[in-house]
This record gives sequence, structure tokens and C-alpha cells, in this order.
Amino acid sequence: MSYNKVPPLTFDDFQIGMKFTSPRITVTDAHIVLFAGLSGDFNPLHVDDLFAKKTIFGNRIAHGLLTLTLLSGHMGMLVAGTAIAFLEMHAKFLKPVKVGDTIYGEAEVIDKKPVEKYNGGVITIKSTIKNQNNEAVAESESKLLVSRVRIY
Repeated sequence: MSYNKVPPLTFDDFQIGMKFTSPRITVTDAHIVLFAGLSGDFNPLHVDDLFAKKTIFGNRIAHGLLTLTLLSGHMGMLVAGTAIAFLEMHAKFLKPVKVGDTIYGEAEVIDKKPVEKYNGGVITIKSTIKNQNNEAVAESESKLLVSRVRIY
């Protein structure tokens, strides 16, 4: 089941089994360097070519959180105007993402629970991020508190 409503989606628009696919994005050196600057994570595995060549990966790799962040925008825009809060996320990082890899996300609504106090409810979304070879590089499960009506 996919969606056919123009965002923002409300709590009532989400249905268990709904699926979403994000646009593809090719990870660049600029993504990694900018994320290091924003996060303060200058681990040489991400920013030092000479160091990274000596690791099991053979090259620099993207931060795991960068990988998730590059695709969170797609889901965020689906609820831009109805999102109340991003409540939690559990993630697993399965394979490295390197400069030049092209990644995309596949997500599915796996649960929804109304919360009348907020005139909406909690949507649980399971996501898999895949690379250009359709290999899973990360998995996550997230909970969003979403309104039944547009709130801004």
C-alpha cells in the first residue's frame, strides 16, 4: 500500500502497511565534511584518507548518523505541518557507506496508536536504507507523534 495524498500527511492518513521510497542521493565528500563540522565528529575514519586506507574499509566512510540523516528529510517533509514530535529511533548499521555510494530508503508504517491528548497519535515506521547494489546498509524503527490536522 502506498500513499496518494499530497503532504502533509495527518495521523488519519497513515495506515499500517503504507510504504514509502525516498529519492536516491549520492554521498559526496562534501556531505561527510559538512556533517563532521556540524556534529563535531572528526573521527579519522570519516575525514582522514591515510588513516582510513589502513582500516578494514579501505577508504573513508560516512558517519552512520549522516546516512540516516540524508534520508530523514523525505519522511520529515511528509509530515511538515502535522508533525508534533520525533519521539524515538532505534537503528542498526549493517554496511559502510562510502563516498560515491548512492543510497535510498524504503519505509513502512508498522503501527499506529491514537493519543487523544494531542489530537493525533504515534506512527511507528520501519525503514531500510539501501545502496546502489540494493544491499541494506542501515535499518531503523522510528516513532513520530503526528496530528490529525495541520498545525502550522
